[in-house]
Amino acid sequence: MTKLPLIFKDGHLFIRNDGALWLFDTGAPSTFGISKDLILAEKRFPVSDNYMGLSAATLSQFTGVGCQGLLGTDVLGAFDHILDVPSGSLTVSTGDLAHAGQDLELSEFMGIPTLTARIAGQNYCMFFDTRAQISYFQEDSITNFPEAGSVTDFYPGVGQFETDTHQVPVSFGEISVTLRCGTLPGLLGATLMMAGTSGIVGNQLCLDRVIGYFPRKGVLSL
Repeated sequence: MTKLPLIFKDGHLFIRNDGALWLFDTGAPSTFGISKDLILAEKRFPVSDNYMGLSAATLSQFTGVGCQGLLGTDVLGAFDHILDVPSGSLTVSTGDLAHAGQDLELSEFMGIPTLTARIAGQNYCMFFDTRAQISYFQEDSITNFPEAGSVTDFYPGVGQFETDTHQVPVSFGEISVTLRCGTLPGLLGATLMMAGTSGIVGNQLCLDRVIGYFPRKGVLSL
C-alpha cells in the first residue's frame, strides 16, 4: 500500500509521484508523459509520449498546470484506489482496499469505466472520467436545467472547446448530487452516443468526499 499526495488544482486532479505531477485520468485508456516509464507503488509501467496527439507539454498548457504526463486506465487499472481529495491523499495498492461507502457497479467500454446515473427519473449509462473538470449530458433535456455559464475544456484528439453548462441533479443509487454539465461538440458527442452512453461524470463527484475506485472488482464506492 502506498500513499501519495492528491492535488486538486485549476479544476483537475493530479498525484505527486516521485516529485512529479501526473494527471489522474480514469477517462483515458493510455498513459503518456515525458519519461519512457514510471514506477507507481513499486510497479514499473511503460509510458508513451502522447495519446491521440496529446503530449505532456500540450496537457500542461490545457490544464494550466505543469505536469509530467497523464495516468490512464492501463496503469490505474492495476490497483485499488482510495481518493481523499478533502485531505489531499491517494492510497493505491495491488492488494484489496476497502471503503465503507455505497458500492456502485462499474462496467467498461474500451478500457474506460462506465456507471449508471439517474437524471429526471431515467437511468443513463455514463463514463466515469476524473480528467473532466465538468460533467457532460448529451440529451436535449439538458436545457431544462438552470444555466451555469460557459466553460473551456479539452479532449484528446479534439483539443480545446467551449460549452454552455447547466446545473443537473443526478442520483447514484441513494446518493444525490448536482453536477455542472455541458455538451460535447460534434463528432466527439456522436462517438459518445455510439458507445451507448449519454454523458460523462467528471471529477466533481470526487471533490467533497472520500471515494473508493476499485477497477479490478468493477466497483466505485461513494
